[in-house]
Amino acid sequence: MAKIGPKVKYQTARLQLLKCLSSVDLRDSAPLPLSTQILLSARWFCSVSCGASRSGTESLFLTRFAATPSHTMLRAVAGRVGSLLLRRSTAAPVGVRMSSHPQDVVEATDMSRPMYSDRLDTPLPDRPYKMDLTPEQMTLKQKEKGPWGQLSKEEKIALYRLKFNQTYAEMKQPSSEWKTVMGCIFIFFGLTGLVVWWQSIYVYPARPRTFDKEWQAKQLKRMLDMRVNPVEGFSAKWDYEKGKWK
Repeated sequence: MAKIGPKVKYQTARLQLLKCLSSVDLRDSAPLPLSTQILLSARWFCSVSCGASRSGTESLFLTRFAATPSHTMLRAVAGRVGSLLLRRSTAAPVGVRMSSHPQDVVEATDMSRPMYSDRLDTPLPDRPYKMDLTPEQMTLKQKEKGPWGQLSKEEKIALYRLKFNQTYAEMKQPSSEWKTVMGCIFIFFGLTGLVVWWQSIYVYPARPRTFDKEWQAKQLKRMLDMRVNPVEGFSAKWDYEKGKWK
């Protein structure tokens, strides 16, 4: 069955309102009937909330309706009913959307309840590792209340695993994660070196001639010939008579 859109419903209600209003005399100064005032209240709410256009007949009746003593209460009632219907219509799609996508809802963990955790500094967690026990485990827990000499080694280990998830030896056992970390570091260094090498060949400009050793030797000789800072500076450390550094 095809769904009727809100626009079609609105047009149908509007035609019914115009039929009711056509039987009322505009020149009559008597108060409008209560049923007509209720219809006008609904029409006023629709025109304000939806921004719909009004015909000439509806405009005249809305003017008459504004002059009646009971228009304030009726408009308040109509506005209240309209707001409730609007909330319901907007909340329904949200509920349908949430029910149609249950995988998006994540259950929050209640942090006020005791939680289990394997930590070296906490030998006794707040609660046991397993809370929902099977019938065999319940029988083993009842047997635990008796003498421990009657328990076998496997039963003692099973009781320990009900209380704890890992032993201290398992928690202290080193992992091979450092290999992954070092491998990622070396890969990063290698890629960075390749980028720097590529930039030095294709991106950076040519090396200036002032970095050549011959150029630097000629520059040093020129500074000594010009006696740069002869008192306490550069030239003061050169022996001009012997031709070497002091």
